[in-house]
Amino acid sequence: RIGTAALAVQVVGSNWPKPHYTLLVTGLCRFQILQLLKEKPYPVAEVQQLDRLEQFTNGHKSEEELGELSEQFYKYAVQLVEMLDMSVPAVAKLRRLLDNLPREALPDILTSIIRTTNQEKLQILDAVRLEERFKMTIPLLVRQIEGLKLLQKTRKSKQDDDKRVVAIRPSRRISHGSITEDEEEEEDHDDVVMLEKKIRTSSMSEQALKVCLKEIKRLKKMPQSMPEYALTRNYLELMVELPWNKSTKDRLEIRAARIVLDNDHYAMEKLKKRVLEYLAVRQLKNNLKGPILCFVGPPGVGKTSVGRSIAKTLGREFHRIALGGVCDQSDIRGHRRTYVGSMPGRIINGLKTVGVNNPVFLLDEVDKLAKSLQGDPAAALLEVLDPEQNHSFTDHYLNVAFDLSQVLFIATANTTATIPPALLDRMEVIQVPGYTQEEKIEIAHRHLIPKQLELHGLTPQQIQIPQVTTLGIITRYTREAGVRALDRKLGAICRAVAVKVAEGQHKEAKPDRAEVGEEDCKEHVTEDAKPESISDTADLALPPEMPILIDFHALKDILGPPMYDMEVSERLNQPGVAIGLAWTPLGGEIMFVEASRMDGEGQLTLTGQLGEVMKESAHLAISWLRSNAKRYQLTNASGSFDLLDNTDIHLHFPAGAVTKDGPSAGVTIVTCLASLFSGRLVCSDVAMTGEITLRGLVLPVGGIKDKVLAAHRAGLKRIIIPQRNEKDLEEIAAHVRQDLTFVLAGCLDEVLNAAFDGGFAVKARLEHLNSKL
Repeated sequence: RIGTAALAVQVVGSNWPKPHYTLLVTGLCRFQILQLLKEKPYPVAEVQQLDRLEQFTNGHKSEEELGELSEQFYKYAVQLVEMLDMSVPAVAKLRRLLDNLPREALPDILTSIIRTTNQEKLQILDAVRLEERFKMTIPLLVRQIEGLKLLQKTRKSKQDDDKRVVAIRPSRRISHGSITEDEEEEEDHDDVVMLEKKIRTSSMSEQALKVCLKEIKRLKKMPQSMPEYALTRNYLELMVELPWNKSTKDRLEIRAARIVLDNDHYAMEKLKKRVLEYLAVRQLKNNLKGPILCFVGPPGVGKTSVGRSIAKTLGREFHRIALGGVCDQSDIRGHRRTYVGSMPGRIINGLKTVGVNNPVFLLDEVDKLAKSLQGDPAAALLEVLDPEQNHSFTDHYLNVAFDLSQVLFIATANTTATIPPALLDRMEVIQVPGYTQEEKIEIAHRHLIPKQLELHGLTPQQIQIPQVTTLGIITRYTREAGVRALDRKLGAICRAVAVKVAEGQHKEAKPDRAEVGEEDCKEHVTEDAKPESISDTADLALPPEMPILIDFHALKDILGPPMYDMEVSERLNQPGVAIGLAWTPLGGEIMFVEASRMDGEGQLTLTGQLGEVMKESAHLAISWLRSNAKRYQLTNASGSFDLLDNTDIHLHFPAGAVTKDGPSAGVTIVTCLASLFSGRLVCSDVAMTGEITLRGLVLPVGGIKDKVLAAHRAGLKRIIIPQRNEKDLEEIAAHVRQDLTFVLAGCLDEVLNAAFDGGFAVKARLEHLNSKL
């Protein structure tokens, strides 16, 4: 019941978000509570003063009475202070206090400074007599001195740093948890020491080590209350966690790698060949830099999953970074540490996650990067994906170089058109074309069907999907370059079969319950109940005998009517229609071109959301036909060889909602207009592609493989391509080439002869020699 009377000097604090105040007080004297008068709204008590401030002014009696005790205390106090760093202002001030203050006041002052428990502080407070107070405080001083001596012995090498760490505890606020605070300070200091040890034992580069040691020295001098303390500590922990020299050992067995790749993916010969080449070179040279590959192809062909298979083949860690929609260069390079909430970029974060410096990084959807006011992430990737620069990649957050040369970067994209040329130049582009029907059937039966059966809890003894049914799904329910839609259709079939199987199990359990209650309820069976029992027995036969065979009738019941029909022959039943081949990021597509003519003023109308290049192709086509109208006997409705004389021409490219552009529709437009003005039908099984010139030449175009596969999917038999694209036919599978007939055209005469039955007649010119003599 002994306390300290004090005078409030300053109150600092606020009520938001919760009440918190700091009170600065000046102690006056000890008092003892005699009687508690009231407790609310605040305690009021009758007290007795136990000591007085004035007694310190008359100190001659105290010195005579205490004598040796005060001298002994003063000696230990001076010894303790001199063991500390006198350059610290607080220590120098304490040393002056020892000489200036009366010695009777020293026990209270030193007890509040040295490390003591709350219980020991209360004991000193309860000691009213000075002699008793000196006797209780001297052992505490001796204990503190011994602790300092032991500390100086164990940390002799860091003596300058440790003088500061000692017994002076800042008296910021009155708190009952001083022991916990002290323990936390010790733990934090130990963590900093451990962090410094980790930094010195890590295998980081010399430059990074120099920066880290500088930062740890700053961290030691920094109060924990500073915001920068946490930022610096997070930075040092990241530097320690990064895999500077830690790597995994590659599996370089080519046969085993080929088996893994073949098991995971069907077809994709180019990709597999490139991976095996890398493994072969790694066997011959250990310090080979990681290649930077870019897989370009339509969605659903397995670009992302093959990246995971490559990591599995090499025995490396795999990390995927999705770049679609990223518009801030800080996502790649990180933020500078001067910003609040700064963090490293995705590359450094990925290395921290995998824990090795030679993982496989998949940069997904690199063609869908965006620009913004925060910078261009595609430009930031230039340093990452450059083999000559990425050995010293500098993240803004780290601000030191990190070696990325051992990382195997794989980028994926649907098209190279939206990738900046400088970034595309740094990558080795490997085209991943769409699958043929035969490849899709193999993929479905090797990978997709077993996966869907496992996802839906079915077994091959419960469901069978023949290859003929799979072909029907591919041709009549999907129209894509990849296999995602096919996977969804197979999932729908498995769900329908799962319903049948679950119903069958329910019906098998139902008769058992009926037999139990049959004897009790036999008398209550009425005539009305007989139809129900019949329907129940009929329901028992609902699930057919296992396995359930999926045929075309089952497909129609489950997936509905076919979504795609073979409409090629129906669309070519009148002149002025031709089939072209187009390339899109989703794969190849067949494209109908329709033309009609009417009386007018010689205008050419183009519809179907066409780009500038395609509009120019249409003008080229009509100009070439007008200049060769007499040769091919092409006339307008009035019989004139001037095709635009009092005639308007309308060209339309379905579907109207899809934007189209490119030069490869030139030969299709010429054929369509030739059919319109000649009145002849274009062969219904012919598709064509190629760029034209004003002289009638057919120039090569790109995307031949995807276009040929689209024609093959649509059931077309003959394809007209530019003669200079003959080399591209080698990339097409042999069975697809066997199903198709290719016409290699070098000029528009050859195109027209191949597009019409019986050829396209040219009027023979009679040679007349006119003498000028």
